[in-house]
Amino acid sequence: MKRPYRIMISGGGTGGHIFPAISIAQALQHLLGEVELLFVGAQGRMEMKKVPEAGFEIRGLWISGLQRKLTFDNLLFPVRVVYSIIQSRQLIRQFRPDVVVGVGGFASGPLLFTAAKMQVPTLIQEQNSYAGLTNKWLASRVRRICVAHDGMEKYFPARKIAVTGNPVRGGLKLGQEKREEAFRYFNLDPTIPTLLVIGGSLGARTLNESVLSGVGLLREAGIQVIWQTGGYYLEEMKQRTAGMDLSHVWLRDFISEMGFAYLAADVVISRAGALSLAELMLTGRPSVLVPSPNVAEDHQTKNAMALVERKAAVMIVDKEAGEKLVATAIALLSDRAQQKILRENIAAMAHPHAAIDIAKEVIGLVA
Repeated sequence: MKRPYRIMISGGGTGGHIFPAISIAQALQHLLGEVELLFVGAQGRMEMKKVPEAGFEIRGLWISGLQRKLTFDNLLFPVRVVYSIIQSRQLIRQFRPDVVVGVGGFASGPLLFTAAKMQVPTLIQEQNSYAGLTNKWLASRVRRICVAHDGMEKYFPARKIAVTGNPVRGGLKLGQEKREEAFRYFNLDPTIPTLLVIGGSLGARTLNESVLSGVGLLREAGIQVIWQTGGYYLEEMKQRTAGMDLSHVWLRDFISEMGFAYLAADVVISRAGALSLAELMLTGRPSVLVPSPNVAEDHQTKNAMALVERKAAVMIVDKEAGEKLVATAIALLSDRAQQKILRENIAAMAHPHAAIDIAKEVIGLVA
């Protein structure tokens, strides 16, 4: 009797790496029925909690990224890399994977490097329109590279590339028959233009400050707001809006029903992380993007520009958001023609079956 395929999946550090990895694992289960999966992450990082919560086994490597300033951790970095390669070799020998998959992040470097050296088929997935350092370093060593955007030949060998898009969580794209239910969930009026503000699970200071300063303008313009502050900023925003008329605002730290949020929104204000953009593509939402300036290699600006160049989104730079963000959103909410152009162009960039397509590429590497 043939044994089930064994597949290792590595990467993490942020939700932008972890959740695509989990989606790929779930797609492999769907396609194969029976498959043995082992995740490999970085000790002490969020994947060591999130992956088991999703029902998968994970092992941790003693690895971390380089800091931008001189620290003791930076001095330890070469030692960590060597030790993580030794750990990776041991894990590969124990698990005997048919394929090793990397989604970016600290842990994927040592594991994918070691797997390739050991002649194990390897695949990496790049979420951003600007390739990360780990994936660029691995590109010459791996057999297949799944990317989210066209034009990635400038970073990777063209013969290895498959354009698959980014996997996103399920339940985001809802039909119009759910629209009334969505507005009831937020206790808002379905006849009034609606702005959705999302800054990630922790939140984004720039987005919160900009919306806070423009709450009155939004009310005067007849716009209602679904405002996700993120957990870090909720209490502060509540205190600073005390005494304001927030009858047009749904204010929370987290939105558990994101499908309802996207369905209700006429326009979305968002950062430009790879997964946020994949969700906007899937749901076809006109958006005003404010790339975070606090990310490696300014990759969010490059992500946003990939949409702006295709007339699929509007972009405001972070340092100008306080002055321009709310006014830009109000103008877009009043311009149905522009909304239609953005909606059609961003929807055309969607890859609704990304996780399945990546899983098929992984299976295709099994000899």
